[in-house]
Amino acid sequence: MNFPFTTLMVQGTTSDAGKSTVVAALCRLLKQRGVRVAPFKPQNMALNSAVTSDGGEIGRAQALQAIAAGLAPHTDMNPVLLKPSSDTGAQVIIHGQVRADMNARDYHQYKTIAMEAVLASHQRLTAQYEAVVVEGAGSPAEINLRDRDIANMGFAEAVDCPVILVADIDRGGVFAHIVGTLSCLSDSERRRIIGFVINRFRGDISLLEPGLDWLEQQTGKPVLAVLPYLHGLFLDAEDAVQPVQAARGAFRVVVPSLPRMSNHTDFDALRAHPDVDLRFVRQGEAIPPADLLILPGSKNTRADLEWLRAQGWPAAIARHLRYGGKVIGVCGGFQMLGRGVCDPRGIEGTPGTSPALGLLDMETEMTPEKRLVQVHGVCAFDDGGAPVSGYEIHMGISTGAALARPAFSINGRPEGARSEDGQVLGTYLHGLFDTPQACAALLRWAGLHSTATVDTAQLREASLDRIAEASRPLLDALLALQPPYAQQETA
Repeated sequence: MNFPFTTLMVQGTTSDAGKSTVVAALCRLLKQRGVRVAPFKPQNMALNSAVTSDGGEIGRAQALQAIAAGLAPHTDMNPVLLKPSSDTGAQVIIHGQVRADMNARDYHQYKTIAMEAVLASHQRLTAQYEAVVVEGAGSPAEINLRDRDIANMGFAEAVDCPVILVADIDRGGVFAHIVGTLSCLSDSERRRIIGFVINRFRGDISLLEPGLDWLEQQTGKPVLAVLPYLHGLFLDAEDAVQPVQAARGAFRVVVPSLPRMSNHTDFDALRAHPDVDLRFVRQGEAIPPADLLILPGSKNTRADLEWLRAQGWPAAIARHLRYGGKVIGVCGGFQMLGRGVCDPRGIEGTPGTSPALGLLDMETEMTPEKRLVQVHGVCAFDDGGAPVSGYEIHMGISTGAALARPAFSINGRPEGARSEDGQVLGTYLHGLFDTPQACAALLRWAGLHSTATVDTAQLREASLDRIAEASRPLLDALLALQPPYAQQETA
């Protein structure tokens, strides 16, 4: 099959309009038709990230899109990643490696340099693949961000590629979103949009058709597809915590929704487990009884420790342990389990030392070097030595007696720690629940003896096939486009 676009960009009228899903669906569809395709996102702002085959870090949504395309995730697929550490500052990652910590104003000036990285990655991808499907960020109609834009129309104009605009009808106001977005664009940017995708539709399509006709008459552009609302998808979230379904099982797992929580996708396998009731507890909410408490990763460990204290978590954790409950800390959550967290260089904020929860005999010092590695090993706490796979993304070095009782063995190297009484376990491994055997072993350790297993890779593949099948009309519409829409990138 000949796909008519070397580069096609997917932008959205709002955040969470469905850009990531549409890109993943197109990547899967093109792969199924024998097209060598790669995903690309010039700039991503997210705390959910993945470690790539070339030892870097990219947004987790781009890793998912790479899987959809049948590729190993690579740093060129997301050359600029911003990981917020506060409301005004973020860690800037270029080609998978930390470049600096910047406030919003400094990064705005830095975008000129960041664009060089973006264009270099795009050039390498177009040299290797027949098609590159690009995801925008947020909305192209953010007037205050148009200067030096590298994430939306600034990129599209730089590489001269066509754009499709996605809008979420489930939010309401879909026609206003589309027309309003167009009104905020320049003439050249409006010409660049070759059509619209209306996402997450449910209901009688005949009732929508008059609106579609009006939209096409008002804009002179086609509605390429109306995509259905698909329930029960198992896809890695780009950043926002997805709503948890109604309680599934009797085994209660509770996770504090930290302000700077990172890689909450670690718990997707628990979300899907039929015997587990997973709950995220937000600010101001009561902390419910649980069988297992999990402290998640954090982009700012000391600040999130203060948040935990303000929300009453230390007392709740102490009460939970007195009644025989279990606690797991992952990455930043692991660091919180020790006696203290020291940040003398101000890696994550103001230099200083914060007392931690004191549940493990260890200390952590923040260091500027970030560890990025994919790992395989076995569970040291499990008599059967269940296999585990995961990845490490962290700054800081932990030391202390607790490390003599590791949680895992990674290629013969001890990793993580356990308390002497066996109630507390900490690890730097993200994705530790994704391996079915490790998930079962961890839940057994926590008190759940279940024959049910969750294969996250299989669930992910099935969901990618579902969104691809639902998006087939979009690909057919793209293939059927006639001038002036087709081949616009070479016009």
